[in-house]
Amino acid sequence: SSLDYVSAWFVKAGRFAANGGPQIAFVATNSICQGEQVAQLWPLLFGKFALEISFAHRTFAWPGKAAVHCIIVGLSPRGTEPIEKRLFSYAELKGNPVETRHNAITAYLFASGETLRHNVILEHRTAMSAPTAMRMGSKIVDGGHFIFDASERAQFVSQEPEGERFLVPLIGSKEFIQGGKRWILDLQDVAPADLRNLPLVTERIRRVRKFREASKKENTRMLAATPLVFEVNTRPNVSFLVVPEVSSERRAYIPIGWVETPAVPTNLVQVIEDATLYDFAILTSAAHMAWLRQVGGRLESRYRYSIGLVYNTFPWPDATPAQRAKIEALAQAVLDARALPKNATSTLADLYDPDRMPAELYKAHKALDAAVDKLYAPKGFADDRARVEHLFRRYEALVMPTAAAPAANRRTNRRVTRRLK
Repeated sequence: SSLDYVSAWFVKAGRFAANGGPQIAFVATNSICQGEQVAQLWPLLFGKFALEISFAHRTFAWPGKAAVHCIIVGLSPRGTEPIEKRLFSYAELKGNPVETRHNAITAYLFASGETLRHNVILEHRTAMSAPTAMRMGSKIVDGGHFIFDASERAQFVSQEPEGERFLVPLIGSKEFIQGGKRWILDLQDVAPADLRNLPLVTERIRRVRKFREASKKENTRMLAATPLVFEVNTRPNVSFLVVPEVSSERRAYIPIGWVETPAVPTNLVQVIEDATLYDFAILTSAAHMAWLRQVGGRLESRYRYSIGLVYNTFPWPDATPAQRAKIEALAQAVLDARALPKNATSTLADLYDPDRMPAELYKAHKALDAAVDKLYAPKGFADDRARVEHLFRRYEALVMPTAAAPAANRRTNRRVTRRLK
């Protein structure tokens, strides 16, 4: 289990409350309402212990020096919860909350509104509406013996020039976002005779075999018999779209983009082969980013992108040919803004730093965001919370297309707009 320690207190108190105890409430890390932890914890609280969220504070910054993002959740035994559930939201992590009142609150701490079920829980899925499959990059399992930085590559090539033709760029999240270069010996399609007179390459192969043989994992030991083959073998033959697995939470957008072949992506990135401008547009939109922030996991506080939990569950919009053409033109404008001469030496980390993002790139993204939002709702969305609530309704329609909304959830939510001090 990847549950935070605080989850144990929720389970212990939930068991107590389910046996006739009172309402319970905890301050907790916000990760228990994000990513994989939701599916591990909340079915117990909603199902086995028959609890309901009676009030909650969405993510806020804990006062003081500790850089911790917290939530507060109050739970009541089902049947004793108040009719109106109070939800406190923070536009700024260290600011004052705005209170709204609702008929039900989900485990992701937003109002269920017109959703089919307020206790909906996302789990890893195969693709539901995505037009193109996403794959993880290569898991090499070589002990580093096939991999070279710039100085190691130069030394290797000076000693064995014939081995240079087998070195291809290696693309992980660091290389893709921050720049820098590494290379890998990609030997899987090489004829054995071509390796006969390459002693340094052969020595590298032997080291990989020994590394795998010494592993404690049975699967890795089995791979030792074929040392040229990666454990997960993703080696696109065409240009491919890269989505980093981990990205800073400071960025408004995950930096994504294309990489040309030959190149080997590592398992620190996800890839889509033959991706279109439309694929790029939707994945870099505010709608998709809002989905990631809500349902994706975190590494420390950084975004962690999961194929099964984020990409495969994301409800893609419908688009007419004319709408699609407009979206693709706006996506190209984002790429054009990145490629301006003044940005030629900038990395994606530079371009997407919130303090240094060029104005033309920011404007291009905002225009794309607005157009993608209108594919979902003609009037667009006021904020990420509205985006996520809409996306969850679409997700539930995909998962349970014939279900009807419970009567309790069809009532209009009451919103209280006063700011609390």
